[in-house]
Amino acid sequence: MAKAIHAMIRVLDEARSLAFYEQAFGLRIADRLDFPEFTLVYLVNDEAPFELELTINKGRAEPYQLGDGYGHIAFVVDNLDAEHARFEAAGLRPRKIVAFERDGKLIARFFFVEDPDGYKIEVLQRHGRYH
Repeated sequence: MAKAIHAMIRVLDEARSLAFYEQAFGLRIADRLDFPEFTLVYLVNDEAPFELELTINKGRAEPYQLGDGYGHIAFVVDNLDAEHARFEAAGLRPRKIVAFERDGKLIARFFFVEDPDGYKIEVLQRHGRYH
């Protein structure tokens, strides 16, 4: 069977992205590979072995065009309300908390936030299939 190990996004400013992901999700550098034309930075936290790979293309000055194909990545938390308040206090500009229901049954509670490059990130309350 196949095992998912990481997702990759391209970022413009390494320091700004590292600061965001550490502050927002407690991600720290697991590995950093520097090449002449680009740098790969792998981020992880103690919650799961899955990594977020940041690719920084050297010499790039213009922001990336995210297009209409990218959706989001997601993180699950134990206390959504506390995390939303923490994001607000940190100036991370989270969107409002949404309750997603079907047939009167709660499926998920979540909010979205954007990283410095505009990538959308869903923050979900640990519940049901989201654990």
